[in-house]
Amino acid sequence: MEELTAAQQTKLHNQLLNLQEELKLLLTDSSASSQVVDLAQPIGRLSRMDALQQQAMAKANRAGHQQRLTLIEAALLTIKLGRYGECRRCEEPIGYSRLNVRPESPFCLDCQKQSEQTHV
Repeated sequence: MEELTAAQQTKLHNQLLNLQEELKLLLTDSSASSQVVDLAQPIGRLSRMDALQQQAMAKANRAGHQQRLTLIEAALLTIKLGRYGECRRCEEPIGYSRLNVRPESPFCLDCQKQSEQTHV
């Protein structure tokens, strides 16, 4: 893999900043939907079950958004440190095509596959 050009790094940096803002807004907007369901609320059993299911889905979505935001903030830090685009495991370049799809990716494709195989 080749190292990133200055133009590619600038584009990816802007993508990361935009994603960071989007995720922060999503987390702010979704905070109400993940609040505890009031079981004393006078609604039917099916409506309560539906509310609990929606709450669980909202919590799962928020957790995913928070995890991605953490990766994005780590990627922004690696830009400041001059190590963006470098795989955290093997220290080889990650590759522009992968970073263009997931600019917060901390691993090259090979190391990501290895990581996924060991967690199965």
